[in-house]
Amino acid sequence: MSDVTRSMEATSAVAAAAVERRRRSMPNGWWGALLFIATELTLFGALIASYFDLRFQTTHWPPPGVEKPAVGVPLLLTGILVASVAPVVASQRAARAGRARLAWWLVLEAFVVQAAYLGVQFHEFAGDLDKFSPSDSAYGSIYFTLLGVHHAHVVLGLLLEVWLLGRLLGGMTNYRLVALKVNALYWSFVALIGVAVVFTQTYPSL
Repeated sequence: MSDVTRSMEATSAVAAAAVERRRRSMPNGWWGALLFIATELTLFGALIASYFDLRFQTTHWPPPGVEKPAVGVPLLLTGILVASVAPVVASQRAARAGRARLAWWLVLEAFVVQAAYLGVQFHEFAGDLDKFSPSDSAYGSIYFTLLGVHHAHVVLGLLLEVWLLGRLLGGMTNYRLVALKVNALYWSFVALIGVAVVFTQTYPSL
């Protein structure tokens, strides 16, 4: 494998793993994903700051007629989301060891858990919409915006995994291994933000 020195030449699981082990710096795709995450952190920081700014300018939070948010289900769902990062991280480690099939199954496992998480979240979101509206108050507006943006990021991650699952069926390459690394970075970010969002969401009940 000494002649495989560039990622474009690594077109098998063994070759991709060999290139990855010899890599001295993170790939450009990883840095690009990190830059994207930095911009999204700014977005969520602004949303959460807006939430608390509105809260401290309002006497009643949530407003009269709106129940305080439940704590148990959001915390449980967030715990599931955080736990789903484990197979995502394990998938890129498996790929790095040249175990492409195991990497595929680990991504599929994470996808199933994360899709189930999103399905329950959509159900909870729809239930909240039946109780109050984003247009009713500042609380409703920022509440649904914050949750909606986070759910959109989960959808984006699921689409990335669908693409990955399809590409990995064609075998492992170094580019796909880098994609697994990016996927692990992205879902770590989504889980971290999920913790911040659920704290903000349940704040009135804590």
